[in-house]
Amino acid sequence: MTIRVLVVDDSNFICKRIREILEEDQDFKVVGVAHNGLEAVQMAADLRPDVITMDVEMPVMDGITAVKKIMNTRPCPILMFSAMTQVGAQSTLEALNAGAIDFLPKQLEDIDANRETARYLLRFRVRMVAAQAPRMSARPISDHVLDQKPKLGVTTAASGNANTMATRPRALVGRRRKIDLLVVAASTGGPVAMQRVLSQIPADCTMPILLVQHMPPNFTKSFAERLNLLCDINVHEAQDGDVLKPGTALLGPGAMQMQIKQTARASQITLRPKQSGEIYSPSVDITFSSLADEFSGHVLAVVLTGMGADGKDGAEKLRQRGAEIWAQDEASSTIYGMPKAIAEAGLADHIYSLDEIANQFKKLH
Repeated sequence: MTIRVLVVDDSNFICKRIREILEEDQDFKVVGVAHNGLEAVQMAADLRPDVITMDVEMPVMDGITAVKKIMNTRPCPILMFSAMTQVGAQSTLEALNAGAIDFLPKQLEDIDANRETARYLLRFRVRMVAAQAPRMSARPISDHVLDQKPKLGVTTAASGNANTMATRPRALVGRRRKIDLLVVAASTGGPVAMQRVLSQIPADCTMPILLVQHMPPNFTKSFAERLNLLCDINVHEAQDGDVLKPGTALLGPGAMQMQIKQTARASQITLRPKQSGEIYSPSVDITFSSLADEFSGHVLAVVLTGMGADGKDGAEKLRQRGAEIWAQDEASSTIYGMPKAIAEAGLADHIYSLDEIANQFKKLH
């Protein structure tokens, strides 16, 4: 089945390059090219593409405004192309909040040092974003009401296919074991999902929090600053040597791996650069595994929306140490990859929608 793409960028060179890369694969067909946001809104309605690639900075109408208008008129999966700067990161986060699904660096060398790998990854990410077309809603996820009462399901045998799993574990009965550390992990769709659930944690929260989000350098700093503004708890990009503190969330920096070192006095963050062969940075598996090895307290690990299976192996180690594992459900996930891997492996104590997780987080102290 051909994937119909609308390319939006004010640079003729960039448009030509994206068309060339996509159409190297016969599954893709560029059905239109727009050079500003206003043209993009009009062409999205007229051409009804399966996916849109969107620049941020453009004349007449910028990409963020265009995303908002498209989501309010004829919703379509959108992949943003962003400059790898702090300003570019801030704009990209706004675009994701407006309804875009994913983003990539605008320069091929920033996607991957190997040019052919970068071209493959661009096609792969466009394909994955396009696959979300049947799930698109006219209302961006950031506008959803957070105060809905959770509708918890009843425990039944899970289907062998997590894509069709409609059942959820029963809510915990009685007092939950005291949580000594909350760790939240996500990938594609994670920036909006994390913002949505973390904003519900009360200011008097007494547990430390770790955040692992697949994201490049510069972006994690901007993301931490954004969360800090929107949440009652304190949120910072983690630095090497940081001590875990109650009511403070530390976000793993891009291109680094975040691990925990337990000393006699405190639990500390240790950071190291991504090594050859490591796909994700920060990696959920590496952080989870480190917690299983080093952290002696009770951990609640929450795996949100994301592509791939990062976190499954680490969650298995955490589970062996008595940790509690939650996974986001398929219906509310932007990409049902990471939480699906947790669910299919039988590692999830609870499978919750994003609204349900948000409501559960209101109770964390």
